[in-house]
Amino acid sequence: MSSIKRSHEQMTNGHVKEVTISDYILTRLEQVGVTCLYGVPGDFFLRFLDYVEDHKSINWVGCTNELNASYAADGYARLKQGLGVLVTTFGVGELSATNGIAGAFSEWVPVLHIVGVPSTGLQSKGAMLHHTLGDGRFDAFQNIYSNITVTQAHIKPPHKKSGTSDAGEEIDRAIFEALKNNKPTYLTLPTDLVDSKIPAEPLETPITHASITKILALPKVSEVVEDVIIKKICKMYERSEKPCVLVDAGVTRFRMQKETRELIQATGMTFFSSPMGKTAIDERHPQFGGIYVGTITMPEVKDAFESSDFILSIGSLKTDFNTASFSYRVATEYTVELHHNQTLIQYATYPDAGYQSLLPKLIPAMAKIAAMKNKAHQVHRTPHGGLTQNVPATPTQKQAVITQDEFWPLWATFFNPGDVIVSEIGTSSFGLLDVQMPENSTLLTQILWGSIGWATGATLGAAIAAKEQGRRTILFTGDGSIQLTVQEISTMIRQGVKPIIVILNNDGYVVERLIHGRGREYNNIKNWNWQKLLDVFDPPAGSYQSFKTTNRQELEDLLVNPALQDSSKLTLVECILGDFDAPRALRAQADLVAHANRALEA
Repeated sequence: MSSIKRSHEQMTNGHVKEVTISDYILTRLEQVGVTCLYGVPGDFFLRFLDYVEDHKSINWVGCTNELNASYAADGYARLKQGLGVLVTTFGVGELSATNGIAGAFSEWVPVLHIVGVPSTGLQSKGAMLHHTLGDGRFDAFQNIYSNITVTQAHIKPPHKKSGTSDAGEEIDRAIFEALKNNKPTYLTLPTDLVDSKIPAEPLETPITHASITKILALPKVSEVVEDVIIKKICKMYERSEKPCVLVDAGVTRFRMQKETRELIQATGMTFFSSPMGKTAIDERHPQFGGIYVGTITMPEVKDAFESSDFILSIGSLKTDFNTASFSYRVATEYTVELHHNQTLIQYATYPDAGYQSLLPKLIPAMAKIAAMKNKAHQVHRTPHGGLTQNVPATPTQKQAVITQDEFWPLWATFFNPGDVIVSEIGTSSFGLLDVQMPENSTLLTQILWGSIGWATGATLGAAIAAKEQGRRTILFTGDGSIQLTVQEISTMIRQGVKPIIVILNNDGYVVERLIHGRGREYNNIKNWNWQKLLDVFDPPAGSYQSFKTTNRQELEDLLVNPALQDSSKLTLVECILGDFDAPRALRAQADLVAHANRALEA
């Protein structure tokens, strides 16, 4: 009998109401839907891994390094819209993961980082241990993490006078705050406390997504203030002739898709998405108007959005790449921004008034106005199908190297409903902007933090979550990006996940070439023999396949090849592209960045 099962039976039978700290952690993680933990074994938490390995429903995913593990926890959390968990050893392990945790912090992704630390006795003595700085400080690394996590919790021995322990409270706080704030949290677990017993009674009140959602939906401002906000929004909407909704990152990060979809349905308004909001709401919805990215938006979509006289923006995150270098052309007097922690109406700000509480009240109020507008035939809708780039451009030579403008629409014909598509920042993420995604698909990309190599590590976590959901995973990454995190293909094989890995081979860093140093050597890389890459990781015979395309005709033939649809095999597709070619949106964005850089240098 596993320790967690034994502890549960003892607790419910009323004989013993204690559980080990390790079992307490795992029970809480199980309650919020966590099925796996990511990390690299380290001597300061090996005993904890015994509990993980013996657990009935939580698996250990041992990665090749801690950075990749942090990316994997991020990808897993994004797709499950829940908690990702990273476990590392003290010092060397946690510092290796800081880039991934910082990215999760930047992009509003809940990741719990559990750090196995030296025993409380050795820490109190300031012992000169391995993995330390050799100066007796054991708080140096947690101080670093205070900048990239919203909560730092620490498991400590029972209080000397009372004999009580607050370990359970610290564990609960770390988990709850991660899910409440959609940000990473940090929890230290000393080696000498892994087996320590604490009260089990709090576990009888589960932490669940539903319970956290209920708390978030509680008004944080008075009913009077909420009524004022709703009346102001409704008044703007009522007098508008061309209203629309802008869906952004906060809709997915704070799990507001259902409410946003209900609002769109109830009002009949056209909705647009930002790059970070792409696929939050189904792009095949008849009211979808396209992707809005400021000045680099496709002309017909840009005109439709910018001609709106009422814009209800939900969960906006106005980063440079999400707004095409802050080039939104939207009048403030026509705009309402709903955020999780505030509402902006024209030039006024209402702190603490968030969409979790407001949207359920706003939907029926706006629906009544929409019904009146329908009666008066005043509803404005943008014609469906704004993303015309899904129709492949007619090539001049099918035997020539395919252009990026032809490449991405062809892949759109390959996607299936429900696909999970992971894209590296740069060529892939900008190329997919102009591709209309199929029903129930999900696009994962790291637009704000933009850490090169993120997508391959994130694909490991996303593919594990996608396998649980019965979905296919497709990764698009560059030949330069994948070289940073390619080791995690080994873990994919160990875990039995089989994504399609599409490598864009353009012999270097195209984004950087477009911005600066077009002919410079520093933007070049050493080419690898990609067709032999999977062999290096020694997967079981017959469980993998590799393809290569050098022109449009070969890609067209491959995309209709039944072998490519074989989800029982790990698949690598190498696509040769031009060294200086890029998707339409990336060319436009690079011009904006290059222009801004030149202005700063002038």
